[in-house]
Amino acid sequence: MPATKVANKPVTKKHIAKKPTAGKSKRMSVPEIKMKAQYLGIDPGKMKKPELIHAIQVAEGYSPCFGTSGGHCDYTGCCFIQDCLKS
Repeated sequence: MPATKVANKPVTKKHIAKKPTAGKSKRMSVPEIKMKAQYLGIDPGKMKKPELIHAIQVAEGYSPCFGTSGGHCDYTGCCFIQDCLKS
């Protein structure tokens, strides 16, 4: 599904990526990230991926740490860890 179509679909909890389980983590796609943002009341608009993830982290009560880990992160339950460790 193209990212431009994300805003036209109703967002429910089943659309939100779950925290990865041990050994089964995967990178979230941009449409998944936009759906998660919409569920949290964030308008993704033309935000770039890191900005959007930071906004999601803040909305969930976490520090906006995406992309600042330097290759190591103690928050292993974070749904953005795969992207974060590669940035």
